[in-house]
Amino acid sequence: MSEDDVTTSLTTLDALESEGIHIIREAVGTARKPVLLFSGGKDSVVVLHLATKAFWPGRVPFELLHVDTGHNFDEVLEFRDRTVERLGLRLQVAKVQDYIDDGRLRERPDGTRNPLQTVPLLDAIVNHGYDVVFGGARRDEEKARAKERVVSLRDEFGQWDPRNQRPELWNLYNPKHLPGQHVRVFPLSNWTELDVWRYIQREQIDLPDLYFAHERDVFTRDGMWLTPHPSVRVRDTDCPAPRSVRYRTVGDASCTGAVESTASTLDEIIAEVAATRITERGATRADDRLSEAAMEDRKKEGYF
Repeated sequence: MSEDDVTTSLTTLDALESEGIHIIREAVGTARKPVLLFSGGKDSVVVLHLATKAFWPGRVPFELLHVDTGHNFDEVLEFRDRTVERLGLRLQVAKVQDYIDDGRLRERPDGTRNPLQTVPLLDAIVNHGYDVVFGGARRDEEKARAKERVVSLRDEFGQWDPRNQRPELWNLYNPKHLPGQHVRVFPLSNWTELDVWRYIQREQIDLPDLYFAHERDVFTRDGMWLTPHPSVRVRDTDCPAPRSVRYRTVGDASCTGAVESTASTLDEIIAEVAATRITERGATRADDRLSEAAMEDRKKEGYF
């Protein structure tokens, strides 16, 4: 079989997987101390799966980092810990609650802690000496993320300047940076939500149960279905009632909404995602609705 025949025989998932593994290996090859942001959400799970393939049969040669807001779903935290233990990896946890307790951060009036993750993240990067930070962001999620390169340079303050980005021609990536700077690397940049789900199905990747339809007490607020949770201020006018829902994205319980769904299998989820015309964050993340440029503003400050 010729090289052209091999190339044309690759499926879309094969090509995306190959690209993701290539990105991870290239970045690790130039890094002093890389780390993977791992929340237990589907995208970070897929990046971790790619990393295990990239270095198989050896162990993933870097730590995992989770910025814990204290508003996470218990099911996701339990899944996170099981996954870390199963793979024999080391997990570093930066807690927003610690910053609130000692006065470095203040609770927001709207109750969400998602925007408060930036300072603990940047401190963890500096304190642990990470110079390459892998994340699971995809360009199809949100318009600010669509602007960012696969390898994103962050300055001495961890900030992102959309006007200071490097060209990435012919799949050549430049992770070089000056002392004090670091790069964020996004192996799933060119994936779509549908690609992620199809890959999860093909690779039989385990996920938290929240991604699958189940009956759950929810109430509606600002066009989203929220779950009663210690981080959610339930008002007298809120009327939680059982519904069949699932989560397309998993963030804080205080700002992440569920969608009505009966999709309880991978086949059903793939069919549902293929038919939708609303992005997962656009439909279910209140923190992205704070302003027209909410995500871009946070990224400029050092957010994921």
